[in-house]
Amino acid sequence: MHRFVVMRSGKLETYSEFAAIPEDFDHVIEFLPEIPPGPHTDQEHEEIAQWDLRLQELMRIEHARSGQTR
Repeated sequence: MHRFVVMRSGKLETYSEFAAIPEDFDHVIEFLPEIPPGPHTDQEHEEIAQWDLRLQELMRIEHARSGQTR
């Protein structure tokens, strides 16, 4: 199962689905997508490659929010 932990308003929140992560978090604490054991199919390789892009998306949100006054 996936495990994503973010800090939001001083509290840790854990999600098992990437799409459930809100866009108003303060920090990414843990980013652990479940990667199936290999060998991988072409479709699994495509899905695995998406996790890097998703982490970058969260880091952009975190960085943008870090410049805001809270």
